[in-house]
Amino acid sequence: MRFTSERRLDEALLERTFTLGEIPGILWTPASAPAPLILLGPPPLGLHTMYPRLVARARRSAADGFATAVIELPGSGDRPRWPAAERARADLRRVMEAGEPVSDAIIDALVLPLVDRAAPEWRAALDALLSLPGIGGPVGYSGGVISLGTRLAVVEPRISAAVLFAGSFVPRAVFEEARRVTIPLHVLLQWDDEGNDRQAALDLFDAFGSEEKTLHANMGGHTGVPQFAGDAAARFLTRHLT
Repeated sequence: MRFTSERRLDEALLERTFTLGEIPGILWTPASAPAPLILLGPPPLGLHTMYPRLVARARRSAADGFATAVIELPGSGDRPRWPAAERARADLRRVMEAGEPVSDAIIDALVLPLVDRAAPEWRAALDALLSLPGIGGPVGYSGGVISLGTRLAVVEPRISAAVLFAGSFVPRAVFEEARRVTIPLHVLLQWDDEGNDRQAALDLFDAFGSEEKTLHANMGGHTGVPQFAGDAAARFLTRHLT
């Protein structure tokens, strides 16, 4: 891990950009240390595009005493183009614009390679982050892609609790992984999400093997998550990480 810039957003929050090999990332740390860590899972739109939403989540987490970090997903932002992923996204746009059902083959091609590449990168980032002074456990995960969050909840024992955003397509293979998840979960679902299969999200929630799991569903589209839903997710992480 190599830090590339540093700036203090205010007295309570320090922002540092870094690279992990060739993977860009951002780390936000509160004034209090050591701080538990929350990994912010972004959608594959690029960190520059998602920065306003990410830094808002980082500010809220810092107010609760948490450090937060995010890395760029494969094929997103400034990372090298990924032709296979671009073809899968093009296939998805084509069928959705035509009003056709999204096939399992398209979902698998879109999501599974991303999860297979991204999960080891997030684990490597966690190794580096936890070696830094001022960063400690326990660790939480918050965000999407929900299939990536599911994979990390299965394979990464340092993650103690997760807030998962149900707003992306889910391959059938991920349902089998979900049955192996045992950590506490808080799942956010927008009931009218125009790009999400609501029934698949409900089925995935049902499949999770966790004894403690909460589904927080709200009316509205993909970007219409109400403030109180975010507050409930923050309370969940505070309860399990402090």
